[in-house]
Amino acid sequence: MENKWGDKRYKSLNYFLREKFGEKVFKISLDGGFSCPNRDGKVSKGGCIFCSSKGSGDYAGRRTCSITNQFQDIKEMMAKKWKSGKYIAYFQAYTNTYAPAEELRKKYTEAINQEGVVALAIATRPDCLEDEVLDVLEEMNKKVYTWVELGLQTIHENTARLINRGYDLKVYDEAVKKLRKRGIDVVTHVIFGLPGESKKDMEETVKYIANQDIQGVKFHLLHLMKDTNLVKIYEEGGLRFLSKEEYVKLVCKSIAMMPQSIVIHRLTGDAPRDSLIGPMWSLKKWEVLNSIDKTMEDNNLFQGLYFSTNT
Repeated sequence: MENKWGDKRYKSLNYFLREKFGEKVFKISLDGGFSCPNRDGKVSKGGCIFCSSKGSGDYAGRRTCSITNQFQDIKEMMAKKWKSGKYIAYFQAYTNTYAPAEELRKKYTEAINQEGVVALAIATRPDCLEDEVLDVLEEMNKKVYTWVELGLQTIHENTARLINRGYDLKVYDEAVKKLRKRGIDVVTHVIFGLPGESKKDMEETVKYIANQDIQGVKFHLLHLMKDTNLVKIYEEGGLRFLSKEEYVKLVCKSIAMMPQSIVIHRLTGDAPRDSLIGPMWSLKKWEVLNSIDKTMEDNNLFQGLYFSTNT
C-alpha cells in the first residue's frame, strides 16, 4: 500500500495540520477556570469515575493564571524543543462551554489573539451546548479554524451509567448535528478498557462513531488514577486492565474501521506518573505508538480498510 498520509498508515493530526497550515502546529493546553455540571451537582457530583481532580487537564496551564500568562508560559517551554511553528489554543480542563456566553467569548478571544494562534480546540460535554454557546463557537470558527471535542467514551448506556457520564447517547447525537449545522468540526473521544466492556462492545462504539458526521477521533486507554471514583471498582475486582498487546490490536483495528476522511487526533493518552495506578505500561507512550505503527505495517492495515456503513 502506498501511504497517503506521509509516513503513517492513517490520517494523523500532525499530517492534517501540516497540510492545512503548511508548517508544524503545536497545542497549548489551557485551563479556562471552568467547572463541570457532572461535578457541581447540576447533573451529578464527583464527575466521571475516571476523571482526575484536574478535570482531565493534568497537562494544562495553571488556572490561577490568566489565559495570556498560561499561553506564554507553555509557549516558552515548547520553544526550547521546537524553534518554529504555529499554535492551537486548546481549552482542555473540565467543561469548556460551561459558562455564560460572554465569559466564553472573552476567554476564547483572549486565546485566539495570542501571536501565532491558527486554531481553537474546545473540550466539552454534549449536554453543554446551548444556542448562545453555539453562537460564540460559530463566531470563533469564522476567525480561526475551530473544533469541538466531545467526550462520548462509549455508546453503551449501561457503561455510561456505571462511569457516571451523565447523559444519554441521543444527547451526543444531537450535539453533533447542532455543531455540524453551524459548520463546526467535531472530534469524538472514545475510551478502551472501561469496566465490564468486551472487545465487541468497544468495536461497536468505534463502528457507531465511524458512521457519524464527525471529523476527528481520539482513542484513549483507560487510566486508573489515584483519588478517582474508579479506584473502588478496581479494589472490588470490577476492573481489568488491558494488556499492551490487546490495546495495540484494538487501536489498529479501530483505525482500519474509520473512514479515510476522519483525522486521528490521538492513539493513546497520558497520565501523570505520580498519580497513575495502572496500567503501568502506558507510561512508555512512544513504545505504544511505535507498536501501533509496526502492527499496522506487519498486517498491512490502513485507515478505511474495514470501514463499512450501518446500512
